[in-house]
Amino acid sequence: MVRIVFVALCLTLSIAAGAALGDEPVDTAQSVIRAQIKAFLDDDADTAYSFASPAIRTKFPDKIIFFDMVKRSYQHLYRPGNFAFGRSKIVGEEVFQEVLISGSDGKDWTAIYDLIHQPDGSYKINGVMMLQTASGPQL
Repeated sequence: MVRIVFVALCLTLSIAAGAALGDEPVDTAQSVIRAQIKAFLDDDADTAYSFASPAIRTKFPDKIIFFDMVKRSYQHLYRPGNFAFGRSKIVGEEVFQEVLISGSDGKDWTAIYDLIHQPDGSYKINGVMMLQTASGPQL
């Protein structure tokens, strides 16, 4: 019983802290990530590329080159088994969002997304760092 109360209190404090910090940029960032992953799953290079920041577009000036890079280097984002959002952090005009991925290879991965606020008010993906993580206990 004490544990349930403690967990509920922690969850309440976490939600309140998130609201105080401004969930809107985080919600927007998560929507962008979700939409890009859906575009990957749909093999929609146009839509996937539309979420890339100007810096990423400079490195990969063509949607086909970008899409091929994702297929080769970020196969767990291109074809995730399942994914869920983890922690997030807002630093100035950037949102850093953790995405927990159950890869199609059966391994667990963490993607750290860097999204940057654009002059038009949107957020664009400015980079992703992939880390293999230890899996949790068997259920």
